[in-house]
Amino acid sequence: MPFYSHIIEEQMSVPMRLDRYVSEALGLLSRSQIKTRCLKAKINGKDVKLSRIVRQNDCLDFFWEDSLPVNIIPQDIPLDIVYEDNNQIVVNKMQGMVVHPGAGNRQGTLANALYFRKLNMQTDGEINVNLRFGIVHRLDKETSGVIIAAYNDQTHAYLAEQFKERRVNKNYIAIVLGTPKEIKGKIETCITRDPNDRKRFTVSVHGKKSLTFYKIIKSWRTHSLLLLRPHTGRTHQLRVHMRHIGHPVLGDPVYGNVDRQFPDSTLMLHSKSLTIMLPGEPEKKIFSTNMPERFNLVIEKLNRMNIHE
Repeated sequence: MPFYSHIIEEQMSVPMRLDRYVSEALGLLSRSQIKTRCLKAKINGKDVKLSRIVRQNDCLDFFWEDSLPVNIIPQDIPLDIVYEDNNQIVVNKMQGMVVHPGAGNRQGTLANALYFRKLNMQTDGEINVNLRFGIVHRLDKETSGVIIAAYNDQTHAYLAEQFKERRVNKNYIAIVLGTPKEIKGKIETCITRDPNDRKRFTVSVHGKKSLTFYKIIKSWRTHSLLLLRPHTGRTHQLRVHMRHIGHPVLGDPVYGNVDRQFPDSTLMLHSKSLTIMLPGEPEKKIFSTNMPERFNLVIEKLNRMNIHE
């Protein structure tokens, strides 16, 4: 039976029930999982109902039932593993790999590959882990790079809390059209789903606040290589933000345009590094990857074009 402890350090601006705090503040279990997995809780050592109002300095202890993955088929899919232990795994996700199974993508996803690895790990026979729940954050299908997933609920909660509280540093690299006016800066907007196309997102005053920092690494006459650091984690945030400032990511089929110099380019967006605290470690770990070959090819061509101009 998984177990997780947490002390509420923040001041509660509005009264919040324990079950809401679990799902909305901690991201530990969804509202439906709280019921199906029979969550039990103690506050300051005493059994409490999930309707109990939580307060600052409360010490929370949670217990719930394990569950098997739902509709996930274990598959032996090769992965570029950056780091792995019995609690978590860090993968350099290849471009084109879907993270979670969904309509039209029941197999070949990162979750399928991770479930296979978990089933084949020596963990004293304990294999009941819900990997759909264990993937802590997401990358778009065509975005490559560093992604972390948990092999058990306790680790997932520990990692997810850091994402929730924005104590994780994520660095991306992108090749974009044109060159921003400033060498470095920030893009601060609100993002929401596009009312005219449910598969897209757009900048809107009615959306959720989003913040991205950027820095130019190198620029050419027509393109630039940027370092992007998202402070928030909205869906498609980096791609929407780059389009918003007039410099869409090269090869972006949703938010960009076909580039005459690179008409066959795929999305030039890569999760370069992730800095996060792992359970039981004294300090944060930095997980990084090399620049993908598709970036090298584009940069080589841009360098050649720059020489001949």
